[in-house]
This record gives sequence, C-alpha cells and structure tokens, in this order.
Amino acid sequence: EVQLVESGGGLVQAGGSLRLSCAVSGLTFNIWTIGWFRQAPGKEREEISCIVNSDSTKYYTDSVKGRFSISSDNTKNTVYLQMNSLKPVDTAVYYCAAYKIEGTGNCLDLYYGANYWGKGTLVTVSS
Repeated sequence: EVQLVESGGGLVQAGGSLRLSCAVSGLTFNIWTIGWFRQAPGKEREEISCIVNSDSTKYYTDSVKGRFSISSDNTKNTVYLQMNSLKPVDTAVYYCAAYKIEGTGNCLDLYYGANYWGKGTLVTVSS
C-alpha cells in the first residue's frame, strides 16, 4: 500500500520558519517526482514546489522562490519543505503528492495529475 504522510505543520508567527516532512512508503522512491501543494481557504490547490528524485532537480513557484527549499532524503524516503520568512498568505493546508513526468524539465510545468496524495498538514501564519 502506498502512503504519503505529511507532518510538521502548525502555528507560527509571520517571519518564522517551519519544516514539513513527507514520508513515503510503498513505492520506489527514487523514480517518482514529489510535489508540495497547498490549498488556502477559498482557493484552489496549487503546486508550489517539486523535486524529481531521479536527478534531484528542484523547482519552485514564484510565490515561494527564495523562501522555501525542497529536499529529499533517499535513505529515509522522505521529502522536506523548509519554509522560511513565512507570511500570513502562506496559511494553507499543505499536501505532498507523488507523480511521474514525461521527459525532463520543470516538474511544475510537466505535472498532469498525481498518482498518490497525502492527507495534508495545516500551516497557519499569524500576523
């Protein structure tokens, strides 16, 4: 059974930091792309970062570039999202998902749907 389990969410003041974890089991970790998505209240879910585990390339959407950092530990089958300089607009439920991409390039642009999803972890940033 494939499982993706997020952890690390919580309440933090603006300017603070959190590190989210996505523990993956039940699939061959290093051939999957893992994306971090978020859904703010009243908004659609958006992908904000992804890592292609086969070659360790990483991508970010403009809204988090320079503040968030994605990384992967293949020994633990875990992907992390380090979030710094958090803003109230970052408040959302954060999800990780596993998907495959065709070819090479920016996984944010090559995303056409995820095969597996975690249940999410809530991040609340207070002003």
